[in-house]
Amino acid sequence: MALTDPAHDGSGGFAVANAPCSFGAFELTVGTTQVPDPELLLDAVAGAGYAGIDLGPVGYLGSNGILRARLAERGLGLAGGYVGLPFSNPEQFSDSLTMLDAVLDAFDGTAPGPAPPRPTLADAGSAERAAHPGRAALDRSVGLGRAKWRTFAHNLAVAVERCRERGYEPTFHPHTATYVEAEWEIERLLESSDVGVCLDTGHLLLGRADPVAAVRQWGERINQVHLKDARREVLERIVADAAPVVEIWRRRAFCALGEGDVDVPGVLDALAEIGYRGWLVVEQDILPEPGAPVERAASEQRRNREYLRARGI
Repeated sequence: MALTDPAHDGSGGFAVANAPCSFGAFELTVGTTQVPDPELLLDAVAGAGYAGIDLGPVGYLGSNGILRARLAERGLGLAGGYVGLPFSNPEQFSDSLTMLDAVLDAFDGTAPGPAPPRPTLADAGSAERAAHPGRAALDRSVGLGRAKWRTFAHNLAVAVERCRERGYEPTFHPHTATYVEAEWEIERLLESSDVGVCLDTGHLLLGRADPVAAVRQWGERINQVHLKDARREVLERIVADAAPVVEIWRRRAFCALGEGDVDVPGVLDALAEIGYRGWLVVEQDILPEPGAPVERAASEQRRNREYLRARGI
């Protein structure tokens, strides 16, 4: 599936966005702990020179016309929206599609940006996988069996068609603590579907894949990029400790671009080589610190934007 989406922000084919998770606002935190005021977050993202923002949990950045107005006031496009679905669980899958519909409804309510927003499909995982992030790369017994993969593929096709019927081309996000985490699981996903894949450099590192090699291997299937840097030693210690997935954020495994072990320049070069055009979403997942001003995260995201500008992006 070749990419044809235009990106017009002058960044060599990339439309550069950020995400609420870089400020501590994501599915584990919104509604359960103090997170930044959404308008302050959007001000920080726009002020740093990003062209867009990921949706985050539905409603966090605003619902109905509020989201559209907030983005328009700041000249921001919507890059995508993450939704985790229990693809291998036939009893739960049908009911979960309301979550996908909510993301698509949010897309419908916003104006077009420099590139189309991507419904960002992911597996919902399980308690077992959440308790042992990164294990599947070393132990395939924690993965799905043949029958579960057939169910997974069928339900994924349903979700993909639902997106396309609404006018959106989805992407699939391999994610830690889910059933599509390790490189072999991503390969199985690609063999079982025609969905594009979201290249998340940080989660790939935890899955013990090489992000640069992944670009070259999966090139034409990549239709969204989440650019993260990560500290390999922290990730490997989490796996060695058999620590739960929340430790990834608690121990700050994800760091500013250029400060970790992801070959970010190599990834950018490889994306340019395959002619990638579309959203490049900078993510630096953190847990919010109670009472910490939004400016702390905003400062890091300004540095991340400058890191890319220094490389012509």
